[in-house]
Amino acid sequence: MTEPRFRTAERADLPAIVAMLADDELGKSRERVSDPVDPAYQAAFEAIEADRNQALVVADDAGAIVGCLQLSFIPGLSRLGMWRGQIESVRIASSHRGAGIGRRMIRHAIDLARARNCRLVQLTSDKARPEAIRFYEELGFTASHEGLKLNL
Repeated sequence: MTEPRFRTAERADLPAIVAMLADDELGKSRERVSDPVDPAYQAAFEAIEADRNQALVVADDAGAIVGCLQLSFIPGLSRLGMWRGQIESVRIASSHRGAGIGRRMIRHAIDLARARNCRLVQLTSDKARPEAIRFYEELGFTASHEGLKLNL
């Protein structure tokens, strides 16, 4: 394994991204891996690609996509008009877990947020993933708020 580079996702990366999203117990029940990629993922990719306040980042290890995350840049009025970076859909390919790629990829996302003048980076993690929560806490994230969701 070489040192992965982090770059903006391309359309050709979509099958690997979807496969990583589906590669755990929670993802198996809510994602759909297919060939060709489901049109819903294609439409979402196009919307992300067209929005300058979205960044879909992949970890590219010599042409193999081994990690991904989405970073949203959110303007806000509170805290003197502070911008926030929202990290979502963080995944590392099972074959590459434990190699420090996730840690480097999160730090890369934080650097991207800083470059866009974000003053806060936030994320959520499913309570069914306690190891992921520990991982984020090790990176300095704190459970300062209670997150709530409503499925529509």
